[in-house]
Amino acid sequence: MYSVRTFQTLAEHRHEVMKTILITGAAGDVGTHLRRELAGKYVLKVSDLRPLKKINKEEKFVRADISKFADALRITKGVHAIVHLGGYSVEGPWNGIINANIIGCNNMFEAARINGVKRIIFPSSNHATGFYRRATTIDHRVYPKPDGRYGVSKVFGEALGSLYADKYGMEVFCIRIGNVNPVPIDKRRLSIWFSPRDLAQLVTIGIEHPEIRFEIVYGVSRNTRSWYDNSNAYRLGYQPQDDAESYAKEVIESEKPGGDPIAEKYQGGTFTVVEDVPNPAPLPKKKRKK
Repeated sequence: MYSVRTFQTLAEHRHEVMKTILITGAAGDVGTHLRRELAGKYVLKVSDLRPLKKINKEEKFVRADISKFADALRITKGVHAIVHLGGYSVEGPWNGIINANIIGCNNMFEAARINGVKRIIFPSSNHATGFYRRATTIDHRVYPKPDGRYGVSKVFGEALGSLYADKYGMEVFCIRIGNVNPVPIDKRRLSIWFSPRDLAQLVTIGIEHPEIRFEIVYGVSRNTRSWYDNSNAYRLGYQPQDDAESYAKEVIESEKPGGDPIAEKYQGGTFTVVEDVPNPAPLPKKKRKK
């Protein structure tokens, strides 16, 4: 078993050799938190279809549409590892999800293979297993039970990662992310909260661990109310620093009663009952030519 300090040492040592980590979807909430936490530890090549509000001096921004293979091929050149956060991040219509999360994901894996990038960290989602009941504790070996089209796309990404690991010898680390936020914001998130520093620690393990071929872990902190047996992550050296229980009293007192009974039954929450969730980061509308 590897300790947190082991991976910090590995990161410091390999920073001299590893010139670049590519982060797609860098303008999103998770990407923004991760960039902040990894600043100074790696040289970051950050990419998104949208412009970034702020680019740090250690970062190189490359704009790309990963649904276009030429763009995926261009941005994956000359990198050691890829953290593939790019894509459609909520439940929504098939067209948007297929382009970003199916075609885009396939493009990233194939572009990485062609460019000789062996290590991919694929942030999957708790929505890949969202139709398990909250009374059930699940681990990385359960079969998928996606709670919507978005969840299906994440199951696809995990399956694609398994294929590329077995067929092409790539090293794929799938993180079923709960909810990344500085603090948990509602009762459901007391079970799935993932603090930014724990996110960075688990991603660093995905980048640095020398014995990864294909792994699935849960991207959550050490939450008292967790629905996940995350022993596979602990086996790889993950030692989460935070627990959502520290915020439980405040969260529960502010929670409004009367939630959907079906959503309250399943781990995926409202994704189990809705057809569309407003995109928290919509793309800028193209200006019409006069």
